[in-house]
Amino acid sequence: MQNRRGLLIILSSPSGAGKSTLSKRLRIWDPTIEFSVSATTREPRPGEVDGEDYHFMSEADFKSSVAEDGMLEHAHVFGNFYGSPKAPVQTAIDGGKDVLFDIDWQGAQQIRNSALGQHTLSIFILPPSIKELRRRLESRNQDSAETIAKRMQKSWDEISHWGSYDHVLINDDLDQTEIELKQIVTATRLKRIQQPHLVEHVRQLQQEFEDGQ
Repeated sequence: MQNRRGLLIILSSPSGAGKSTLSKRLRIWDPTIEFSVSATTREPRPGEVDGEDYHFMSEADFKSSVAEDGMLEHAHVFGNFYGSPKAPVQTAIDGGKDVLFDIDWQGAQQIRNSALGQHTLSIFILPPSIKELRRRLESRNQDSAETIAKRMQKSWDEISHWGSYDHVLINDDLDQTEIELKQIVTATRLKRIQQPHLVEHVRQLQQEFEDGQ
C-alpha cells in the first residue's frame, strides 16, 4: 500500500521575491519533487524544448482539453493560453510524489477549488520591503526600466492576495526562508489525509487488540 499521497505544492510571489530560487532549492533538497510543466498556446522561443519548458499546444487542442476537464488551472495572458495539465499531476500524487507549481494567485485559487484541492499546500513568498523588491529586480540586469516598472506595478496585485494562502513567508534571509519552507513541506506530508496507509494500520491495531494482543 502507498505510504504517502503526494502534495500539490504551490509557490507564489511577486517577481523578485525569491520564488524561483526557493523552488530550485526545494527540488535539490528532494529531487523526487516533480515540477509541473505548463501547457501553452504561444510559439516556442529559441532553445525551448516541448515537454520540458512547456507543453506547446494549438489553441484548438488547448480549449478541447479545458472542455474535457484536462486542466487543473488555466488563464489567458497577453493573447495566449496557459494551463496545468491534470493527468501527470494525478499520476504523480497517486504515486506518492509531490508536484511543485510556480503560478500566480489566480492559478492557485483554481487548483484549491479543484478535485485535488484537499491535497494542496499553498505558500506565498513576501519581500521584506518594496524598496528591496525593486533592488532585486534591478540587480538582475535582465529587464529594461519599462519592464521593471510593469513588474513593480503588478507586484501589489500579487501581494494583495497573500491572505488566501496556507502559509506566508517573508523572504528577508534566503537561507532561513529555505529552512522554513522545508519545515512546512515536511509537516504537511504528515497530515492524516496524506497518509492513506493509516486506516489499514489502525484496523490492524484493532484486530490485535481484539485477538488479545
